[in-house]
Amino acid sequence: MPTYISSRDLKDVFPNLDEFDTKKPVYGWVVDSGTRYVAHDSGLVTQLFVDGKDLGSAQSSSSAVDTNGEWYYDSATDAAYYYNDASSPDDLLMEAGEDFATLKTRVMKDASNYVDSKLDATLPREQFLLKDGTYDYLIRRLTGLVAAYFLVKGKDPTSEIAEALFDEAQMHIEDLNSGRAKLSFQNTGDASKGIVRKIAVAGSLNIVDTRGNYRGSYDRLKVIITTAGAIGTSKYSVYAKDTDGLKNNLVVQTEVINGDYQTLAGGLQIRFQGSADSSTGTLNDEWEVEVMGIYEETDNASMRSVKMTRKDFRQFYKA
Repeated sequence: MPTYISSRDLKDVFPNLDEFDTKKPVYGWVVDSGTRYVAHDSGLVTQLFVDGKDLGSAQSSSSAVDTNGEWYYDSATDAAYYYNDASSPDDLLMEAGEDFATLKTRVMKDASNYVDSKLDATLPREQFLLKDGTYDYLIRRLTGLVAAYFLVKGKDPTSEIAEALFDEAQMHIEDLNSGRAKLSFQNTGDASKGIVRKIAVAGSLNIVDTRGNYRGSYDRLKVIITTAGAIGTSKYSVYAKDTDGLKNNLVVQTEVINGDYQTLAGGLQIRFQGSADSSTGTLNDEWEVEVMGIYEETDNASMRSVKMTRKDFRQFYKA
């Protein structure tokens, strides 16, 4: 299964993330032999850190700890060994635990698996991935909440912060499973009216509305300003798909923008407007209008249907 979030996503969801590094201090260091030190009853040490620095892999035995920075954990005696001929461990911050970056990677993977197991099996996982290579925002936020919950809960099992994170995650899971929340790939009842996105817009004229319903199946239409100026002067063109790809076929050519609803494609119209009558479009300003056909199946309708059949049960009870 993929990991739905990055470290950046996790930090965006939970800015206080770094406070929940799970490393724990290791105290009680005494001289074992020469400048090799030992901490008895240290608890499990899978990785040793000195003043935040990862000391790397452990040695094979306590006797092999004979060079500065080397360490070893003896699980049989629950003792950690550390060598330093320059400083006493009592003067250093000695910590045991997992590298935080490694921990975050593991928790993000676990959270992704958890989310995948909780979402309705009818949701197509492969379509969570957006065209920019990231995952749908709601999937990323949901996974980030679960990952943050795991981290906080791991350090403080009674944390109210953890419970608040989990409550929001549960809300998103329920919304996705019930169809109350929409993912980017899902076709909604109004998808045939188009979703307008700015691609590169420097002017003050914008597409502010669409009208009608798209009568094709699917397209991403390109709208571009071909003549700069205000309403009545500025002109636009529209490119639709052809058999070779998207945005290849010129379907509207240099039409003057008049401020009313004007032709887009497939039965749809668009309207340009600015904040003032003097607002202008800039040459090569570009928008994308993503459309789904009016007759395409709606993925997340708020009302669900169940196929039922009617039978005459009297045939089973004939005398």
